[in-house]
Formats: sequence, structure tokens, C-alpha cells
Amino acid sequence: MKAPLRIAASLAAIVALALWWDARQPVAHVAGLVAPNAPVQEPVTDAAPITLRGFVLTPLARFSLEARILAREEYWADTESELVPTDFVLGWGRMSDTAVLDSISISQSARWYRWTAFDPPIPIAEIESSSANMHLIAANDNVARVLASAKVGQILSLSGELVRATRDSDGWSWTSSLSRTDTGAGACELVYVEAIGVR
Repeated sequence: MKAPLRIAASLAAIVALALWWDARQPVAHVAGLVAPNAPVQEPVTDAAPITLRGFVLTPLARFSLEARILAREEYWADTESELVPTDFVLGWGRMSDTAVLDSISISQSARWYRWTAFDPPIPIAEIESSSANMHLIAANDNVARVLASAKVGQILSLSGELVRATRDSDGWSWTSSLSRTDTGAGACELVYVEAIGVR
């Protein structure tokens, strides 16, 4: 490769790395509730199954929320990543308040969300019912682009459906929680996101 081409390739790589790094920098907020309301869940009775990339998504409930992004984690090596390449930990109510979050450490791995606090600033039950690890399935390219670029700290608004995902070829399945108060295995929401916004 000639020197000018090497320089151009190096500059392009630096720019790409800078853009990736900037996209991962958290958005700061002063103390106070920035997403005060709990998610809204409504029954669904007649929604048709959705076919997406070889999976069948069965709607279980209508779902919408506005929440603060507390963490995000990328996945690429599991079956689930074919539907959900990124998991988001979302918080609402007092779990959207910087004054509370400054005392809580949040991590993600293996499709789980964990929090730790030396002295929890709010009741443990409230931490668990006002935050969740959510598996977000993009219904279209626009939703996928927003999810790919969303930053920790931003306020995410979305609407769609909680679903059960299945695949006939191997019997694989993945089912959303229908409660905000459950914990442990099966407590995450699997959301087919039809509309989305960030701020």
C-alpha cells in the first residue's frame, strides 16, 4: 500500500474509533427524576404472530415506557443475539435519579443485570421494581439504528409488545417477563420495539 493510502486508511480508522468512543460516553444529569413514570403494560388479545428472521414472535402484552439508560451490553455469540444484539438496563422512578444511581454499581453479563450497593440509597424492592434488563428487538431499521447509537444516560422512550420468541428449526424459545417485580431467571423483558426515541 502506498504511503498516502496508508495515511488515509489510518485516519479513517482513527475517525471510526473516535466516533465509536463518543457513542459510548455516558450522558450526565443533575440530581432529580428524569424518567418518573413506571412502564405501562396492557393486555393484548388479537395480535397476530410476527415472523422475523426465522423466528416467530407471539405478542403477550402491549408495552411502553420512558426510562433512563443505566447500562448497555453487546452480544454476538449466542442465538439470542440474532434477535437482540444489545441488552439495556433501564431505570425509572428513583432509579432514574443521579443522586440514587451514584451509590449503585451496575453490571451486565451473560444476559443478566446485577447491581451492588454498600448502603442501598432506596429500598432493595424499589431498586428491583424500578429497573430492569431489557432485551429489545428492533421492528425496523430505524429502531435498530437508534438502539445501536443510544448512550448510557440518555432517556429512552419506546412502545411495542412483550413477546415470546420461538424457532421451529431447533425448538428454541425465549419468553418475556410480564411483571416488573420479579427477579432472577426469566425476569427480563423481551420487547418487540415498534417506535422509539432518545433524548
